[in-house]
This record gives sequence, C-alpha cells and structure tokens, in this order.
Amino acid sequence: MSNPKDTFIDCENCPIRKRRIFRQFEKDDVTYVSKFKTGELSVEAGAAILIEDQKSPHLYTILEGWAYRHKQIVEGKRQILNFALPGDLIGLQLSVLNEMEHSVTGLTGMKLCVFERSEVWDMFKASPALGFSLAWQAAREEQMLDGHLLNVGQRTAQARVAYLVLHLYDRADAIGYACNNALDAPFNQQHLADALGITNVHANRTLRKMIKNKLLTWQDKTIVIRDREALEEISHYERDEDGKRMII
Repeated sequence: MSNPKDTFIDCENCPIRKRRIFRQFEKDDVTYVSKFKTGELSVEAGAAILIEDQKSPHLYTILEGWAYRHKQIVEGKRQILNFALPGDLIGLQLSVLNEMEHSVTGLTGMKLCVFERSEVWDMFKASPALGFSLAWQAAREEQMLDGHLLNVGQRTAQARVAYLVLHLYDRADAIGYACNNALDAPFNQQHLADALGITNVHANRTLRKMIKNKLLTWQDKTIVIRDREALEEISHYERDEDGKRMII
C-alpha cells in the first residue's frame, strides 16, 4: 500500500460521486467529508486491506477497483461473504466492535479514500445527513448479506450462480464496470465457488451446464449474460428499481 498522503482527490471532484446511482449531498456535507478524509491508499491485487480479529485506525471508501469480504474457516477453507465495489464503505464494523469479524482483500488493484475511525462519532453529531449515510451503508450491507444467505441456503447451484451473476452485473453496471450484459469479471471460478458455498468442481459443472443452455458465457475474464430473463426466473432475482445509494 502507498502512503495515504501520496495522492488526494477532493470530494467535490470525486469521479464516482457524479454518477447517477449516488444520492447527492448538500455542499456543507461534502465539505465535511473533505475534512473527514485524511488521504488515499493505492492497493495491489491480493493485498489485505483489513484482517479478521485485528484492529485498524482507519475505514475506507472504495474509489477504484474490486475487493471481497471473507472469513477463514477450518482446514484453510474460506467463505466469501460478498464483493465490494466503488462507493462501498469498508471497516465500519470497526467503529462499533473494535475488531474485524472478517477480512477484506483487494481483488484488483484499488484506490481507497481513507478516514479516521476515531472521528466517526463526531460525524454523527456534526452532520446528521452523513450519520444517516453511515447507518444506511450498514443496513445495505446487511441486506446484501441476507440475500446471499438466502442464496446459499435455499437455492440450487444453478440458481445460486444466476443470482450472483445478476447481482454483481447490476452493481458493476451502476458504477461503470459493466455494460451491454457484459461484465469484466476480476474473480475466478474458485472465488465464485467460495461465495456460493459449493466446491470448485461443482461450480465448474454448473457453469458448463449454464453455458451449454445459452444462459451465459464466461471467457477471457468476461461474463456475458445471454438470457437475463431466464436467469431471473431461475434465481427469483429482483432488481433494485430505486437504485439511489448513499456514499461517504
């Protein structure tokens, strides 16, 4: 990771804040976030950003790149809890519990906005709108985890793959990382299996079946959705029609 002071993009000129997916703040709130932000970090693919059972003085908003949240379990296995994309806040758990209950690892090269964890509670007092944004981010992450728990616990392997592909495509599309039903997938089949709670062999077999049935393709790190309607029917997937999100 590079030093937080190496680069600095002012929040008023934030490239992702301008996207329609994000709700706009009042000017005073953007000014407050600019003061709350202490710097930026560049992270290499595969680097640990936050580590389970450890403390960190910082929390981060993703400015560029992908990460994944995961827990290590017995015999070296892991469960990927979800994936994180630009606009997502990581490390908020530390502001309440003081220790991370999961790890966060860069899936690609990343750029992170850095905030001091010790200043979070002052934000709630100084800017109720930003305090609500933090609470909204926590609620949204819980909502996504609920969706993934349902996916892993109650759906067939094919339905799990369909749900996750649609979920990731829609999130990536909203921030400019996907378009025209094509997703540049920085994750591999093992990541997919670890997120879905199935073996790599089972994931491979399921994907081959879905490709044969012309539901999707996955080639050269690009997933193409070929029959979205069928994938939605298989997984009972519902789009987020509102789509407007909070951002720090």
